[in-house]
Amino acid sequence: MFAPALDEARLKLISAMGESRVIYLRNLSIPTSIGIHDFEKAAPQRIIINAELFLRPLTLTRDEIDEVLDYDALRRGITTLAMSRHWNLQETLVEQILQLCLGYEMVIGARISTEKPDVYPDCDAVGLEFIRFKSLG
Repeated sequence: MFAPALDEARLKLISAMGESRVIYLRNLSIPTSIGIHDFEKAAPQRIIINAELFLRPLTLTRDEIDEVLDYDALRRGITTLAMSRHWNLQETLVEQILQLCLGYEMVIGARISTEKPDVYPDCDAVGLEFIRFKSLG
């Protein structure tokens, strides 16, 4: 389960920025062609993606979607990317999702995880998580 944690990097970021807004997608389930084994290459499998994006502080001047990061666009972008090709490794997919998320100007950091919940019968999931922040300078 993707649980928010006030780890050292997050505390350092919030301290340096004074505040941070966070937008997240939790447990986004996408059928994806991923894996190195023959059975994984034969058909798409379910992956679970979690994204937590740290945003620059903002004072809204209008109650309009163009003032903020549109999570519909974020969800579409991640889904399109995940379904765009076969991925051998979760690491490669997570890196590409990170690059997508950090490409938004207002995003200053991101925490991305993927899980393959249906690969092994004796565990809930196998996955990984990357966390990256842009330079504050």
